Amino acid sequence: MSFAQMLRDAGPVFWVLLVLSVYVLYLFLLKLQILNRLGQDPTLLLTRVHAALMQHNLSGAQRLAQQKHPVANVIRAGLDRVPTGRESVVAAMNEAAVIEEARLMQGLNNLATVAQVAPMLGLLGTVLGMIQAFEVFSRSAAPGAHQLAAGISEALINTATGLIVAIAAYLMRNYLRNRAEAILLQVDRIREALPAWITEAELRHQGRLSGAPIPPYEPEEAWQEPTS
Repeated sequence: MSFAQMLRDAGPVFWVLLVLSVYVLYLFLLKLQILNRLGQDPTLLLTRVHAALMQHNLSGAQRLAQQKHPVANVIRAGLDRVPTGRESVVAAMNEAAVIEEARLMQGLNNLATVAQVAPMLGLLGTVLGMIQAFEVFSRSAAPGAHQLAAGISEALINTATGLIVAIAAYLMRNYLRNRAEAILLQVDRIREALPAWITEAELRHQGRLSGAPIPPYEPEEAWQEPTS
């Protein structure tokens, strides 16, 4: 059977599956592009933010965090709440982490839905094809192979297409999910580390930790920006 003949025998459900396959590919490429952009190693950013905090340079750390990256967004949320205390920092970072997780996982549920729906659509096409085949029996007592071929072809083509689309959507979704979880691991890393860095910086300024000499300041004025 030629490809053109197969398309003619596929039936309407096949074209729905074809549209789903195009949607799956589009969603995968779009999400992959986003994750590739966000998947850059934030180690340099973390090192610079840590160094700025150890110098008690909050504004400098905030400027470093002005990047379009999930890790930078969580850092910025925490640094903005530093003057209000550690608990506020932790709460702000947790909230930002939840938002970033939702953004990174956005669209993956659509792929999971396609992976579940595509086999059922393929089964629907199979049933419709078999109905068409049995209708041949109702019109002829002894139908030939050629008369049955259209219905059987529709059934088998839709079964195969539904499985192919479902498997592709499932594999793509798992691949993208693994990429997103790798970025979320970096988010969790900084969410745990930043409050400790802030505490360390405060202890250094209070002289309770060794380090480079730091100008004295009043404790109640810690982390406040100088006024002009």
